Amino acid sequence: MTGDRTASKVWQLAARPTGFPTSENFRLVTEELPAPGPGQVLVRNEVMSVDPAMRGRMNDVPSYVAPFQVDEALEGGAVGTVVASGSPDVAVGDSVLHGLGWREYALLDAKHTRVVDTTIAPASAYLGVLGMPGLTAYAGLLDVAKMRPDENVFISGAAGAVGTLAGQIARLRGARLVIGSAGSAEKVRYLVDELGFDAAFNYKDGSIRTQLKQLTPDGIDVFFDNVGGEQLEAALFRMNLHGRVAVCGAISQYNNPDATGIRNLTLLISKRITLQGFLVLDHWGRRQEFVEEMAGWLREGRVKVAETFVDGIDHAVDGFLGMLRGENLGKMIVRLS
Repeated sequence: MTGDRTASKVWQLAARPTGFPTSENFRLVTEELPAPGPGQVLVRNEVMSVDPAMRGRMNDVPSYVAPFQVDEALEGGAVGTVVASGSPDVAVGDSVLHGLGWREYALLDAKHTRVVDTTIAPASAYLGVLGMPGLTAYAGLLDVAKMRPDENVFISGAAGAVGTLAGQIARLRGARLVIGSAGSAEKVRYLVDELGFDAAFNYKDGSIRTQLKQLTPDGIDVFFDNVGGEQLEAALFRMNLHGRVAVCGAISQYNNPDATGIRNLTLLISKRITLQGFLVLDHWGRRQEFVEEMAGWLREGRVKVAETFVDGIDHAVDGFLGMLRGENLGKMIVRLS
């Protein structure tokens, strides 16, 4: 910080990607931020989130949230410390959650921040287990898929930020069987040995349909889908009558404009399957209830938190691309300070 202005590195979208993004699609610049005006705060970001949904915002297509603009700053969840304040409601030294990640410092209206307590949970927890991924897992499993005790649950992309939590919530809420898919033997072992999944498989090890059939002899009642594509098709073959599918994501198709469609959707009719996509934004009313229950599980040691860290604003793109390649275990976090 120099005088009344603060220099801040910021990542911009340099060009819209076609297929899998590359470093050439991003640009790191430095901007000068003024002191906060009335009702504003200046935040020094400490951790920022990189999420699969950010890939969708790089396309110039209508969606539930506006696309990123070329030559403008990227955005995403971040937690940081207030270093200057023009608001009576947020003090210097407060830790806040906000939506202006991808930069070292953020200047924004205080009403767009939420003060969080980093003495009871680390800053990264508010981007993961106690934040959007945690609520996504909770609401998707319990409200969208309406999981009941004694049901068989399959979670694709189970070693990711949402999947690791969805599997543990299913176990804690009394699922009979919790099965997960992941992209490496190491992740498969982690799901079973550390998180308490009943079984898991590596989708790269052969036929997904065959592996899933072997692990679900009594079928699947609830499918929490983070992947789409071949895994969704395989799961539909194993769904029981009146099974429910909560479609959280389709990361297998985000970078593949030529992805093939699902060929067995007639099973939705014969098996009376409910297939429902959802956004966590539609379940924000459950946040307080979710936080209270999840905080209790954390205090009791009944939920384990998986995080992967990349250090430095200069490496934020590396973290994002690594997440898209599946290099993370649990939540991918960029640590800025």
